[in-house]
Amino acid sequence: WEVFPFQIFVINILGCFLMGVLTELMALYWSPHMHLRSFLTTGVLGGFTTFSAFALEVGLLTDKNMPMTSFVYVVLSVALSLAAFFAGLKLVRLF
Repeated sequence: WEVFPFQIFVINILGCFLMGVLTELMALYWSPHMHLRSFLTTGVLGGFTTFSAFALEVGLLTDKNMPMTSFVYVVLSVALSLAAFFAGLKLVRLF
């Protein structure tokens, strides 16, 4: 596990959670101009979630001949990021 990219893994999940919170806030309570909406979601959070770094880590793990670690990283990143996104939506709906 010492080569598993936990930092990027956590940032991607946190970013997806924040994306869920922000999109639900904009859907229910705040309707910013479409340019601001795009800036906040695609620009700020899209840059924060570091999926380009995610792709790099997958490539590095694959190059290190660690296909199982790479596979686990991809599956867990996608599954938990989606779960975090929906958790963010749900959290906003609770308030």
